Amino acid sequence: MSDYVRVIDVLNLWSTIVQETQLEADKSPLLRTFLQRNILQHDSFEKALCHILAEKIAEDKNTVIQWQEYLYSILCTQAETDQKSVQSSIKEAALADLLCQLRANASIKDHYSPLLFFAGYQALQCYRFAHFCWHHQQRAMASFIQAKTVCLFAVDIHPAARIGSGIFMDHSVGVVIGETAVVEDQVTIFQGVTLGGTGKGSGDRHPKVREGAFIGSGAAIYGNIEVGKNAKVAGGAVVVKDVAQNSTVVGPVAQAKSNQV
Repeated sequence: MSDYVRVIDVLNLWSTIVQETQLEADKSPLLRTFLQRNILQHDSFEKALCHILAEKIAEDKNTVIQWQEYLYSILCTQAETDQKSVQSSIKEAALADLLCQLRANASIKDHYSPLLFFAGYQALQCYRFAHFCWHHQQRAMASFIQAKTVCLFAVDIHPAARIGSGIFMDHSVGVVIGETAVVEDQVTIFQGVTLGGTGKGSGDRHPKVREGAFIGSGAAIYGNIEVGKNAKVAGGAVVVKDVAQNSTVVGPVAQAKSNQV
């Protein structure tokens, strides 16, 4: 990733996305309508986000505008009521997730790709709207969005799970996060990760992943256990006990490495 990408911050991110998208539309006629519809016709990041997700969630193209208006109404409701009882607002979290992608993903050469194309980013934002619905007496809607997210992205996040902001969910296919799981800010999750339960039918039964932790591809973490701050779980590890902060665990039955990170 270029230094140019790294210095972009939230204050000028949207204007940069629009400028880059316009340049791409000018040189790629086949993409022009797509880019116009999803980015260029909108006057804000949040309106574009709602439209992009609406096109994914809508059962048919005739309801895309209704879905966009519905999703945007959720953002407006949050702004009006300052409703942050569980976590950051959807807009703040979505921006933090996007900035995290731009800063951490060396494959990105622009500022619009995660918003338009990255399944992990889009799946995470779908979860955020479903989470709002779950906590605002709209559980059927939350379950619908969850089900669509599974079909669209092969990512299954229960709407009741609590996920912070600045999440780097790369590739994302096969990620499963259970109902009572907690994922704090600045966590990295790769493909095939499971934050699973203990098998009991109720209660607090899913992992708690603390700030800055890293979960490698294919890792499976089971039960109401804690992955500590800045801990690392190696790809393919199976974790059934607490992981200390700043430590690394590896292996099919996870064992702590002798050196700490």
